Amino acid sequence: MVRYIVRRLLQLIPTLFGLSLLLFAWLHSLPGGPEAALLDVRATADTRAQVRRSLGLDEPLWIQYGRFMKRLAQLDLGDSFSTGTPVVEEFGRRFPATVELTVAAMILAIGLGIPLGYLAARRHGRLLDILTVSGSLLGICIPIFFLGFLLKALLAVKLGWFPSLGRQTPGLDATRVTGFYVLDGVLTREFDASWDALKHLVLPGIALASIPFAIIVRMTRASVLEVLGEDYVRTAEAKGLRESTVRRRHVLRNAMLPVATSIGLLTGGLLSGAVLTETVFAFGGIGSFLAEAISNRDYPVLMGFIMIIAVLYVLINLAVDLSYSLLDPRVRVR
Repeated sequence: MVRYIVRRLLQLIPTLFGLSLLLFAWLHSLPGGPEAALLDVRATADTRAQVRRSLGLDEPLWIQYGRFMKRLAQLDLGDSFSTGTPVVEEFGRRFPATVELTVAAMILAIGLGIPLGYLAARRHGRLLDILTVSGSLLGICIPIFFLGFLLKALLAVKLGWFPSLGRQTPGLDATRVTGFYVLDGVLTREFDASWDALKHLVLPGIALASIPFAIIVRMTRASVLEVLGEDYVRTAEAKGLRESTVRRRHVLRNAMLPVATSIGLLTGGLLSGAVLTETVFAFGGIGSFLAEAISNRDYPVLMGFIMIIAVLYVLINLAVDLSYSLLDPRVRVR
């Protein structure tokens, strides 16, 4: 197990190296340049050239790339052109919001998707199965931004059940400890702050969970249907085992392998930032900040954020691979 983990972590090195090359080439192919984010549109050509020299952008690309890799090895991702603060600090300030939103969305998607997918498979061809499949298709087809505006108009504006913007009510006296607002309220025993943060998570969490929920429902349904047709399930039922035992040991445990893979990929995708959801609900995560960085040509933020997200994505996939041996005893990590 330890050798496998070390081997997978070593595989991270060429993956990140290739990603850094592609990212570096893409950023330098964008129209304009970093000086456009630092200077006024009325800046002269001499001023722009001076800024490019000060940033080292007039040097050959291979020298610029080598300098970037050296800073990356030292965990120095530079400063944001837009805010002037270190990229690591900007990421640390916004990442807790994205994590809270991702956790809320995945709790909804997993907590509802797996049971509904299993029940739909057990009642294949019946009303529940038809409604579940239709609902999952609807969840995939509706654009997230449109669903977000519908939720805001109905549940926030018309009914007033939930807040529509931000992570917490402005002016609320809350102590910041970790940057995770719900957790901070629990740690400081300011439970009103935790409750307020939870209410702010409901609408964006529902909007963001719509597509993962639909995928998990369909994956669970298809996987359970496949497992139900296996010989070992029919043998277990013929032996007279209780339905709960057959469901837990033989059906769900074997059916969860492809579902676990989907959950890992979906979680990694959500942690990379939900641009539309964060923008609609003004949630202030890394997704909306990345969108601003692209429009502002903020190279340090783009390079730093994307590299950090890539590391997180690979680590999540490693955790999914390790979970296989727990879900199915036939799968062992060597």
